[in-house]
Amino acid sequence: MPATASDTSASNQTSVSTMSETLQESWALELEQIFSAEGLLAHQFDGYRLRTAQLMMARAVAATIQAATQVEAPDREATPKDEQKIQQDADHALNAVPFALSSPSGEPEGADNADSTLLVEAGTGTGKTFAYLVPAMRWGGKVILSTATRHLQDQLFLRDIPALRAALTLPVSVAMLKGRANYLCHYYLQRTEQSGRLPSRQDAAQLQKIIRFARVTQSGDKSELASVPENAPIWNLVTSTRENCLGQECEHYKNCFVMRARRAAQQADLVVVNHHLFFADIMLRDTGLAELLPAANTLIFDEAHQLPDTATVFFGTTLSTSQLFELARDALAEGLQHARDAVAWVDLSAALEKAARDLRLVFAQQTTRLPLAQLPADHPFYSAIEALLAALVALIDALQTQAERDESLKHCWQRAEQLQQTLVLFLAAQAPAKDVATSPNNAEHEPTVRWVEVFTHTVQLHITPLSIASIFAKQRAGNPRAWIFTSATLSVRGDFTHYAAQMGLDVRRSLTLASPFDYEQQALLYVPPGLPAPASMEFTQAVVNAACPVLEAAQGRAFVLCTTLRAVEKIATLLRIVSEERNWSFPLLVQGESSRTELLERFRKHGNAILIGSQSFWEGVDVRGDALSLVIIDKLPFAPPDDPVLAARLAALTQQGINPFISYQLPHAILTLKQGVGRLLRAETDRGVLMICDPRLVDKPYGRRIWQSLPPFKRTRDVEVVQAFLSTSSTG
Repeated sequence: MPATASDTSASNQTSVSTMSETLQESWALELEQIFSAEGLLAHQFDGYRLRTAQLMMARAVAATIQAATQVEAPDREATPKDEQKIQQDADHALNAVPFALSSPSGEPEGADNADSTLLVEAGTGTGKTFAYLVPAMRWGGKVILSTATRHLQDQLFLRDIPALRAALTLPVSVAMLKGRANYLCHYYLQRTEQSGRLPSRQDAAQLQKIIRFARVTQSGDKSELASVPENAPIWNLVTSTRENCLGQECEHYKNCFVMRARRAAQQADLVVVNHHLFFADIMLRDTGLAELLPAANTLIFDEAHQLPDTATVFFGTTLSTSQLFELARDALAEGLQHARDAVAWVDLSAALEKAARDLRLVFAQQTTRLPLAQLPADHPFYSAIEALLAALVALIDALQTQAERDESLKHCWQRAEQLQQTLVLFLAAQAPAKDVATSPNNAEHEPTVRWVEVFTHTVQLHITPLSIASIFAKQRAGNPRAWIFTSATLSVRGDFTHYAAQMGLDVRRSLTLASPFDYEQQALLYVPPGLPAPASMEFTQAVVNAACPVLEAAQGRAFVLCTTLRAVEKIATLLRIVSEERNWSFPLLVQGESSRTELLERFRKHGNAILIGSQSFWEGVDVRGDALSLVIIDKLPFAPPDDPVLAARLAALTQQGINPFISYQLPHAILTLKQGVGRLLRAETDRGVLMICDPRLVDKPYGRRIWQSLPPFKRTRDVEVVQAFLSTSSTG
């Protein structure tokens, strides 16, 4: 069985001892020395101390690398006795069971398995970054490290890896690779500069800054130009996309910043990417990872809990009206430049843009998501799609006649044809019972759902696989390599079944490491009594009423995490009224009023603020110290059942005779809740209260399974106990 968060220190020590036996002796000794209280890390980092869980994880990662590589020879010249010992260690690493090791069928994985896979759930404060980086940098060979966001990429590349490399004095070369939209494009910068047509003076001013930046930058990474926000519209005009990149036909190809980043990645020992790029590249062969993967010995996925959702997006197919607008814009620009008098480019471009806008206008809602099967046959969506397809075909015909005049026109023609193929695929008649479509990225006829997503200005048409397990398993097949998946939230009470099933992980090497935090002393779980059911009209008001005395006891210093944006708005409105009535001095910060980064900076600076947010604040947010002592969660985060993909998955499980709530919805909600809970304590000196306002945690039979999956908080339903705890916290 996997080690769990509830294991005693004695049983953890037993696991550590067992893990040591699976490692080549020199590896084990080196890890002991590096992580010891007097080791290399202690000398490099102030305040470092030995954490048993961190060393356990490092050993597990090293054992997995060793198993995958069959153990390379030591640095010194090996003797025959050494070689015999190395082979014995390799066999032991593959056959010992320091953590759960079995296939879904229950049959043990043998030494002939192509991959060696490790799943590690490491609680907050474990130090998982160094736990996987040390063995990876030391023995991992060519390593691809993928994380959740560009921000975390920057943190790893600019801070963690250089510091660790210095501590270990390892000659490891490191590169960072982002999606092409993050890099300045010489071709489109030149085209935008020459066109002289920009929507606003601000765009013109920002363009001049970008032009100056292009002359001095080595990387072309737009994050280096702080004076132009990364979300500024001007970037769309001076960067390329997968669709509009000219590739080797571009006159700037040799100096392309994307190509420069790719070459650096191909030469580096350690490449830092993000999940979106990893999957986009694997499916689309876009920015070089597809070329890196065959050479990789070790792949590490940090924040791996996000992989199922990310993979689902990229293993499916999406067409957005934004892509059609971009095509219309590029066809107009290239047509006027290379074949001005041959075709009525302005009319064709305008017709496509109008058809794309008309498609958005058939939906009255600001935002919505619905399966295509729900639209009646006489819905105006279908006539709008036909008009869109006709406008696209007209542009394709024109581009085809002029494609030979310039590579840029030929590329526009190819893009337009690809969009047409996707649109036809989306509209193709399917068997109504299963709604099975065949995606270009999914040649194995996996069941999919076709659905429409409406935003304020755009519409997206999706073909999404119901499961990515078999697709991802095929991507993992091939040369032996180590696959490491780690996060603070991968299991339900030490059980990785839900996550492994989503990702198609046939190997069950799993290790759950508890946080070093003393939750019984540092934190309190409070479920207020007497609240109505979450579906009640009075629920949100009741949440605010219950939260007020706790917010006052905490003196602000709180996150209010909501499951929907609608709840954010309603709770913010109610708390503003309360704040005015009670003359609170606690600043109220609300998601949407500023960027997440700015809101968090203001939250830390105020020291007594109340931040109200939804999904984007449930994870990846780190506030340490006195500024945060209370996390309030309004509801258990069950995914909305009207989500088209989720609804189709639940229906498929039901057809198989599987209870979809127990097998899918409940574990998914638990993992999401654990992410939100993880915001409370970020350091061993933090103290705080977790307030969950959903009575189902107490009233429903499955509630016990939920709270038992959380860290071992002391629990109470008495607000006076909470107030006393917070009073003690605030006085130090």
